[in-house]
Amino acid sequence: GKMPTLAVERDILFNHLGRSYTDEEFDELCFEFGVELDEVTSEREEATKSVTTKLSKAELSKLSSAVVYKIDVPANRYDLLCVEGLSRALKVFLGDLDAPTYQVLPGNLTMTVQKQNVDQIRPLVVCAVLRDITFTQEIYDSFIDFQDQLHRNLCRNRSLVAIGTHDLDSITGPFVYDAREGTSITFCPLTHANQEFNARELLEFYETDASAKHLKPYVGLIKESPVYPVIYDVNETVLSLPPIINGDKSKITLETKNVFIECTATDLTKANIVLDTVVAMFSEYCAIPYSVESVQVKYQENGDVVREYTTPVMHTRKETATVDFCNSLIGINLTPEAMKDLCYKVQLGPAELLDNDTVLQVTVPPTRSDILHPVDIAEDIGIAYGYNNIVKRVPATNTVGGEFPLNKIGDLLRDEIGRAGYIEILTHGLCSIRDNFTALRRTETAAVS
Repeated sequence: GKMPTLAVERDILFNHLGRSYTDEEFDELCFEFGVELDEVTSEREEATKSVTTKLSKAELSKLSSAVVYKIDVPANRYDLLCVEGLSRALKVFLGDLDAPTYQVLPGNLTMTVQKQNVDQIRPLVVCAVLRDITFTQEIYDSFIDFQDQLHRNLCRNRSLVAIGTHDLDSITGPFVYDAREGTSITFCPLTHANQEFNARELLEFYETDASAKHLKPYVGLIKESPVYPVIYDVNETVLSLPPIINGDKSKITLETKNVFIECTATDLTKANIVLDTVVAMFSEYCAIPYSVESVQVKYQENGDVVREYTTPVMHTRKETATVDFCNSLIGINLTPEAMKDLCYKVQLGPAELLDNDTVLQVTVPPTRSDILHPVDIAEDIGIAYGYNNIVKRVPATNTVGGEFPLNKIGDLLRDEIGRAGYIEILTHGLCSIRDNFTALRRTETAAVS
């Protein structure tokens, strides 16, 4: 798989950073931070080079010649897939900004889920409200692009999670998440401001019409289901038909002040990561920066509430790594205090030293779901210390790797059995409790046992 790429106009990025760089200087900064400046281009240059689409001179002249940076980002760093997240991380790294802390303010909106219906197709939903937000064309474009980036990567093409964002002032809570028979859901979709469809017709249109080829890949996620997921407001206005399209009535414009976000999902962990990430990135533009208003989600079965929670979680946690482990893995020799100070450069503060300064405890913000193990903390300490500052050394041990006898005989057996006409199907090694828990000295979680 290829790394996700963020394409961002250079001037917009530098404006966010409050600094300017030459292309070479910025390339070096990217290397130090652990991302890669892959290409320096422009819309016009891309179209000129394109093999697939040939545009006329007149068409080319309409395209922007503004310089665009294409930056490759590690596939687990969802927080770097928009200019807001990347510039924020770089500013913290450069010491120009303290990492933000997010505050969840209590809200009074509710989302009621008709559990017995949605369980048939897409069982989960999480929500949040961004209050008094300011959109410009630039911010709006970034907001939409970021949702596309998340849909492609973390949401696995919307199969695990689909994000819907709405103008809260155009609709009225409380909201309902239900699943209903396709022909009984009627609304004007975002693609057709003045034409009403029922959901069944709409999916058939998206599946066949050339103008909807960007939506066609998602149709199969719900088309054959007897019921389709749908989100309504109190007046039965359709907000969205997840994971396909939003309704036109609740669409976001540059005038939008309050944004209602709903993420429907088949996996609650992923849903919370997606919601937390969108909120963390764009709450920057709220009247109270980095604040978000919560929504109460209630699951109803036969009229009774069987489960409820408040979202967004904005999950912050503490993780630890020993000072020796970090030093040894990176190949440096930092004092515990110096290591603690470096945590702030990579948004892992506040950090503390425990057990007579042998253990480093960091604070993992909601945007860093990729931090799973001490090795991830060590990697970030290495970035904060500076890859270019690590002294190259010849390893003390000098050996050549050998093959385990068991693996050798296994390979010989595989060859013979394959020649006999059998097809090998790999076992679920990834599901091994021993490899993933016992050997890593991690406790088994409820889901595993």
